[in-house]
Amino acid sequence: MCGICGALTLDPHADTRGFGPTVRDMLAAMAHRGPNGGEILARGQAVMGANRLAIRGLGDTHPPLIEDDSGIIVSCNGEIDNHRELRSWLEQRGHVIDRSTDVAVIPALYREQGLAFVESLQGVFALAIWDPRQQWLILARDRAGERHLYYTIADGVIRYASELAALNANSRHIPQLDADALAGYLGSGFCSAPQSPFVGQYKLRPAELVIIDRNGVTQRRYWQCPLGRTRQVAPRREQFDTVFRNAVFRQSDIDVDYGVLLSGGVDSALITAVARSVRPHTPLTAYCIRFSETSFDEGEPAARIARQLGCAFVPVLVAAQDLPATLSDLIETTGELLADPAWIPLALVTRRAAQDVRVLLSGEGADELFGGYPTYLGAHWATLYAALPEAVRATFRGIVQRLPVSDRKVAISFLLKRFVQGQELDALARHRLWTASIQPGLLRRLGLELRAMPEQHEALAPLDAVQRHDFERSLPEALMAKVDRGGMRHALEVRAPFLDQNVIEFAATLPGRARVQGLTTKTFLKHYALRYLPRSVVNRRKRGLSVPLASWLREPLFDWARSRLANSRLEETGIHTDAALRLLAEHQSRVSDHSRALWTLIVLSQWLDWAALRHSDQLDASETASAPCTG
Repeated sequence: MCGICGALTLDPHADTRGFGPTVRDMLAAMAHRGPNGGEILARGQAVMGANRLAIRGLGDTHPPLIEDDSGIIVSCNGEIDNHRELRSWLEQRGHVIDRSTDVAVIPALYREQGLAFVESLQGVFALAIWDPRQQWLILARDRAGERHLYYTIADGVIRYASELAALNANSRHIPQLDADALAGYLGSGFCSAPQSPFVGQYKLRPAELVIIDRNGVTQRRYWQCPLGRTRQVAPRREQFDTVFRNAVFRQSDIDVDYGVLLSGGVDSALITAVARSVRPHTPLTAYCIRFSETSFDEGEPAARIARQLGCAFVPVLVAAQDLPATLSDLIETTGELLADPAWIPLALVTRRAAQDVRVLLSGEGADELFGGYPTYLGAHWATLYAALPEAVRATFRGIVQRLPVSDRKVAISFLLKRFVQGQELDALARHRLWTASIQPGLLRRLGLELRAMPEQHEALAPLDAVQRHDFERSLPEALMAKVDRGGMRHALEVRAPFLDQNVIEFAATLPGRARVQGLTTKTFLKHYALRYLPRSVVNRRKRGLSVPLASWLREPLFDWARSRLANSRLEETGIHTDAALRLLAEHQSRVSDHSRALWTLIVLSQWLDWAALRHSDQLDASETASAPCTG
């Protein structure tokens, strides 16, 4: 793992003297991603940089920035899991690969296969290749979008970086805010690729290859999510066991100590159990997020699982007072605009884990692939609900809307209130409404009206449609952004064996009843997990990583929330702060639970302050540098 960045031009006669300072500033802005060294290569029209978090090949002190004899330069943020197989195949074809790092196979693979090289890579990666022979820059992102990469083209200069803050570290211009991207953020809680919050700055989509040359920008998808596209067959647990054990084995094939991120749920417990099974002699420490609020705390069941599996157990208590400073730090260092409140505890637990290990295995991706979210039950039951007489549905809606507001972690009242909304919509539109950060009615109260953005999608079974949407959108742009930005803030890599390519492709073959059946989610995965875990763990009610935000925003974070929502910069984006403050008052008095909407606005307020301050500081520095000297 590392951070990568670069600046280059396609004009061989252009002045590139400023590229070195630009790349040095970008690398410095990502120093948290690579404490084990940094390097810059300046070759003609291109200056490329990388810093390093050493995971494999500890004897190789160079960052993953490689130049081969042809002049091709490759930098890669990530891990190539099948590098041993690729190295053997390439050497049989006459390629000499001197360095031991997994990234060293990429230049030879590119020369052997051309633009198809990326299809042979397994693992997680965001990479850049400068080919002076072809005069093009190639950017690529892994299939599930676990790693991120931004780029921009301005005044004939191409810049790219792993993080948005780094991309803007040396900018002489204040980027214009992208109104459409911000509107999308308010609805979903994240900016969906290819958009970023700034006009003209783009994020690669998952499984995307971008080629930038004199003809412009070409975008290609080199892999398609197979959910809903693959023939579904009766699942075989023995087959999956081989696939999953191999995924965990490959992702733990590293040269440093690693641990697991453990909750009381089946996904992380299964990762832990299989990790213990495939590497029985490797010490394993489990790190767990804890809360004082009982319904949110999973410390006791997680501790029991750790004891049963022979793992050391390290709990990390997260409290309300951690939120303001941690949110500010995460936005300032990464530039990410992300409204998932779990970003805070994730960053805090990885900060503690980084004292002991450099890698954590985690259960991300299991819900999207195997059907674990409560909204998937909604997709499953909505058709039956729609078939009921309107009088019955109206009565049910009335009862549900009168249910009291609850601060519990998994509030049935909250889930039911979401379920009865949008029943006139198709499955995907209904799912997007249920999972919205700020729902359309609240947006209108805030003075905003989201333009209808018709989304073209294939005609799929409802469950296939919503799972694929989550896999392609919220998983990479919210969940994995939270994981990458939270972990790498403290130079710790989080790996997700469920997102191994072979695991993804197996999950796509599962029939709907093997994912959701009746009121049971993750049907197949739970049956499979019984070979490693006790029934009490497997059948435990899903809780997920949630934060006691609803109660914290009433007190003790009320004053902080009020100050964030009164920020005049929200007004400048079109949000009525007086309406936002009324939502906070309604939330405090328990008229309604507005915690998700309020947090989305709070994060935006904090991010807008960062964006304004960052570019104000840069302009001041630029003016100071250009000011005449006086004696």
